[in-house]
Amino acid sequence: MTLTPIALLRSNLPDTRPVVALSEGTDPRVVEGGLAARQLGLADVILVGPADKVQATLADVGGSEGDGVWIHDPDRSDLTTSFTAEYLALRKHKGVDEAKASAAARDPLVYAAMLVRLGHAVGTVGGAVATTSDVVRAAIQVIGKAPDAAMVSSFFMMYPPDDARAHARAMLYSDCGLVIDPTSDELVAIAAASAKSARALLRAEPQIAMLSFSTKGSAKHSVIDKVTTATQTLHENHPDLSVDGELQFDAAFVPSVGERKSPGSSVAGQANVMIFPNLDAGNISYKITQRLGGYAAIGPILQGLAKPANDLSRGCSAEDVTEMIAVTVLQSQSN
Repeated sequence: MTLTPIALLRSNLPDTRPVVALSEGTDPRVVEGGLAARQLGLADVILVGPADKVQATLADVGGSEGDGVWIHDPDRSDLTTSFTAEYLALRKHKGVDEAKASAAARDPLVYAAMLVRLGHAVGTVGGAVATTSDVVRAAIQVIGKAPDAAMVSSFFMMYPPDDARAHARAMLYSDCGLVIDPTSDELVAIAAASAKSARALLRAEPQIAMLSFSTKGSAKHSVIDKVTTATQTLHENHPDLSVDGELQFDAAFVPSVGERKSPGSSVAGQANVMIFPNLDAGNISYKITQRLGGYAAIGPILQGLAKPANDLSRGCSAEDVTEMIAVTVLQSQSN
């Protein structure tokens, strides 16, 4: 059975606790989830926000500053001046002047991302209040893409319920939250990044299914051509990866169907990384898997950044925050 991120990290805790920056330090769920992560030994946390409000929220959930829990108020922090200078250097070519850089450095999302960029934290988590677009924008502008990444994309980790059928397994679904209509080249980038993510979070060798409504030419359409082209490019450019496509979901997931529809494939029926052709398919599928299949969904998790930054659902729970902190630490270990 594949361990969830919290269980996986707890099974091999680092000798020195990493630090994760939480950009929404006034949200009770974020504070409670951060305290739980600290108590479990997963990470120390920096709570970013107005000091008086963060302290009040900490008190409300039974916590206090100290012993691995720190408060950073961007309006008072000694780091804000250096963060302003760094942001100005990063964004001057976009017309940002010193006044705009100073205002940006005081934005909690930017401040938290700057903590990561300059090595004060291994990663950042936000999105319980902020929108996905704001979280991703701050991450891309401040942390930036990884040198080997063509783009930033997202994925969900899907974990089967305890009473699942024998062939059920933990899987990675991508992209379900960010890239709306990827080109064939973008599908290649998403698949390559997802393989790395699967190794970091599933601790398993990725078996990648390039999904469509057709299996091996059973239908003809330009949207299928996009998937088959991406599959061919993956074989050519990433020969180390196990990839098959185009596959329908049943051919990718069910061993008997995979054997029948794609005989001889090492991926069909065994896939643990599902690459969807567009955001419609990915987002709908992860919600169906979660709500009808009973799978636990963790995400959206960002991939392709130079250092980890992750997005929370605005409907998240404190437990979701703790799980995402564990994800962020695991990602930092694989960079």
